[in-house]
Amino acid sequence: MSTYKEVMRTLTKGALATQEEMLEVAHKKGSLKIGIPKEVSTDENRIGMVPDDAALLINLGHKVIIESNAGKNAHFEDTDFSEAGCQITYSPAEVYKADVILKVTPPQINEIEMMHPGQTLFSALQLATQPKDFLKYLMEKKISAIAFDSLRDEAGIFPVIRSMSEIVGGTSISIAEEYLSNVHNGPGLIMGGVSGIAPTEVVILGAGTVGEFAARAALGRGAIVKVFDNSIYRLRRLQVMLGTRIFTSTIRPRVLARHLKTADVVIGAIRAEAGITPMVVTENMVSDMKVGAVVVDVSIDQGGCFETSHVTTHTEPVFRKHGVTHYCVPNIASRVSRTASIAFSNIFTPILQKAGDVGGFENLIKKDIYLRNGVYLYRGILTSKYLGETFNIPYNDIELLIMNSQ
Repeated sequence: MSTYKEVMRTLTKGALATQEEMLEVAHKKGSLKIGIPKEVSTDENRIGMVPDDAALLINLGHKVIIESNAGKNAHFEDTDFSEAGCQITYSPAEVYKADVILKVTPPQINEIEMMHPGQTLFSALQLATQPKDFLKYLMEKKISAIAFDSLRDEAGIFPVIRSMSEIVGGTSISIAEEYLSNVHNGPGLIMGGVSGIAPTEVVILGAGTVGEFAARAALGRGAIVKVFDNSIYRLRRLQVMLGTRIFTSTIRPRVLARHLKTADVVIGAIRAEAGITPMVVTENMVSDMKVGAVVVDVSIDQGGCFETSHVTTHTEPVFRKHGVTHYCVPNIASRVSRTASIAFSNIFTPILQKAGDVGGFENLIKKDIYLRNGVYLYRGILTSKYLGETFNIPYNDIELLIMNSQ
């Protein structure tokens, strides 16, 4: 009996000693200080991390400091974050002392001024809405900047774009439905149709994720759906994903113009691989559309695919041109901020966890080729060929920079 007790005491003692050693090593290796500022961009209601995921990271030894009311517009209160273990501060400057700054929209110039060398910025890029010297200010701070909308995963998919596109696709049809009704002085139509009345026609430009989920939502409401895309592969895939035959066509100006004339709703869901979205709908085409028709230009964050489009806000979301209602808000997902915030957090939290596991973002950038796809600044050096050529700024290949830093 005494022998058994001695053995158990020895095993327990050893287990405790081993556990203490493991926790200490993990803490040293992966303690990140993550700063989450309150978004100051117009009508941005989303947040990059939700309380449940903040609690997970804090339990792993990380620190999360969040500006007061940063999650309010996504319906997360300060108490939700404080109960998760976050430090709440009323000072943006305190947040910007963190190792990693997690934002939804790119920082504004006054926010960049609070940053310091060696930090990692994790946010969208959205160059179309940024001031001219945005990149210059970031480069002067000698930080590393990652555009989460350029991240790829092991399957070659852009996870953030995919997730937001699913949300935006369905939401774009809800928006169009609002502006077809009398509520916003529309033509008083229901999306879809009822017995004895012809259904509304929805034309979707682009057969990617936004196009797919917009088509699903429109078909679910009973609308006639027509999809245009220059990729036969994407059009075929869309037919398979929807499980039904719909009208599809490549983007030929005469054919497109003919179908735009009878359309009640047009969703612009074309996405450029890099740079500005191609403009496929001319002003003449828009002028020939029905009075009261609704255009939702989802591509506006890349310049828009309608010649008549210009950026609008959630406060003043629409304008009318040639009698056609244009909705051109870049951050449509912000309309459903809680859903979008959870989607963001689902993607960002594992990346932050992985960064902690390897000792910080500096090491993760070196190890993770998929994360490197989103890096456009490395220690203040521009690494994006597209940005360099667009703004005539010298750039370097990130692979060479990483090799030279090892």
